[in-house]
Amino acid sequence: MQLTDNRRQITVGLFLIIGLLIFIVGIFTLGSQKKAFIKSITLNVVFDDIQGLKTGNNVWFSGVKIGTIKKIQFYGTSQVQVFVNIEEEAHKYIHKDASASIGSDGLIGNKIIVITGGSPKFPFVEDGDKLRVNTTLSTDDIMKTFQVNNKNLVEITSNFKELSKGLVEGKGAAGALLTDQQIAANFKAIVENLKTTTESAHRMSAQLDQFSKKMNTKGGLADKLLTDTAVFAKLQASVNELQKTAKSAAVMTENLNTASGKLNQKDNAVGLLLNDPKTADQVKSIMLNLETSSKKLDEDLEALQSNFLFRGFFKKKAKEAAKQSN
Repeated sequence: MQLTDNRRQITVGLFLIIGLLIFIVGIFTLGSQKKAFIKSITLNVVFDDIQGLKTGNNVWFSGVKIGTIKKIQFYGTSQVQVFVNIEEEAHKYIHKDASASIGSDGLIGNKIIVITGGSPKFPFVEDGDKLRVNTTLSTDDIMKTFQVNNKNLVEITSNFKELSKGLVEGKGAAGALLTDQQIAANFKAIVENLKTTTESAHRMSAQLDQFSKKMNTKGGLADKLLTDTAVFAKLQASVNELQKTAKSAAVMTENLNTASGKLNQKDNAVGLLLNDPKTADQVKSIMLNLETSSKKLDEDLEALQSNFLFRGFFKKKAKEAAKQSN
């Protein structure tokens, strides 16, 4: 009986020792994972939104775990201040201009803080320093953007489905073009006309190019006009003469206008004859009287020729005229 009790005590003692060893190993294991027994410094970051960060979450630098979140508290009116423990050995890689952002340990893993090292021209961080916040998009922001893009893609797919359905049913101009043979034929004719117009434009362009080449031919009129100063001087002189002629024509036209204006007035003889009926009648009467007088004068001359006193004189004149004609 005594032997059985001793064995039982020894067994219990062994189990207690083994349990104590497991407990000690577990403490050191968890401590090594949390790096509780490693000398560290404390840094802090102020975020507008910590996106679910918790005390004890990891801190990463260049893909390596260098610390954990020590404390989380509100800061200011609506911000949150996060204190992190960083291994003292890691601080020589982190500069004072380093920034911190919130990430995820995988797509659906725990939230972590990711620190970027900064520029070497700045000194290393010290205990109590405050890191600036990196404003790059977080994983949650990226997922939200993906959700918005997926929603837009669904709407675009729906719209395209309705559009393709309308095309098949012949709705709209594009649908009618695909289903209506007459419209398709008209569109084909339009394309042919455009093709013909394009060919005509191409030919016209070629002709213009050929014409421009002829104008640039050395010795031609265009070349002489552009390069020969003598031809240009003659052309300029001709233009000056044309300008003088035009000025003379303008003066003559003005004189004619002045003369025609005077013809419409009654302060001169011609205007009076043209515009005053009474004067015209008087001139007509004078012309009639002159005609009557000339007839009477002819009759008187014939009578004088028949008179014996002047008959010899007129015969002598007739003989002289006959000699001069011969």
